[in-house]
Amino acid sequence: MRKISKIEEFEEQIEYFVDVASDYKADFVTFPELFTTQLLSLETEKRPPHESIKKITEYTDRYKAFMTKLAVSYNINIIGGSHITMADDGELRNTCFVFLRDGAVYAQDKLHPTPSEREWWNIKGGDRAAVIPTDCGPIGVMICYDSEFPELARSLADQGALMMFVPFCTDERRGYLRVRYCCHARAIENQCYMVLSGVVGNLPNVDAMDVHYAESCILTPSDFQFARDGVAADTAPNTETIAMADLALSDLLTSRHSGTTRNLADRRFDLYQVRWSKRAMRGL
Repeated sequence: MRKISKIEEFEEQIEYFVDVASDYKADFVTFPELFTTQLLSLETEKRPPHESIKKITEYTDRYKAFMTKLAVSYNINIIGGSHITMADDGELRNTCFVFLRDGAVYAQDKLHPTPSEREWWNIKGGDRAAVIPTDCGPIGVMICYDSEFPELARSLADQGALMMFVPFCTDERRGYLRVRYCCHARAIENQCYMVLSGVVGNLPNVDAMDVHYAESCILTPSDFQFARDGVAADTAPNTETIAMADLALSDLLTSRHSGTTRNLADRRFDLYQVRWSKRAMRGL
């Protein structure tokens, strides 16, 4: 995050990281939550946060077209962080668009807006969580706070997700650690990979997005097939960089079927069950 003077600077910054990931033959590249709010630094007129955030929605069509072009031209699947969108009913959503290299585009709304998102921007939560089919297997997306709700990750795992992507935005270390510790738990509970991408840098003149803290990382289950600390890749605090890791889906399947512990297989459905509302079930 840094002040920009024109939208082309923002697009050049995105393309740089897509290009780097593509050079390393990556199948996925993941951007952070709310990283498009950097575009608010273009504004010259000071507005209240709940008004200024609506300006971001005006960039949606250009953003989607640009990211789709990158995914296809660089032959890489892009988890597009998150972007504030406006629903047909006028409600604001925090949405992660996923741009596949075959040109397909999917969207996953954040289901659990944080108290500050509701207070500052009047963000509303989505009402569905669905896996996204990719050429590397089914994936799930949980935006930041969503990762702190274990039933959501379990639902995505039950739908077949093997990798879960977590774009996040936190302002200080304690908030970051809430997300990271929960994602370690989600990786163990669901025997899946967790890919975290967080915002760093500062936007001094953008209310509610002025400071950030992140250590992006790629987490694994905790078993002999994986790194002994459950971390496939890590980054230095508050550093604009890229983390890479080779992840084998076969290791996940081995862990699920013959691991030291088999969290998915050993659930006691005779003792407990998750109940879903009819509205939520329609989205699954």
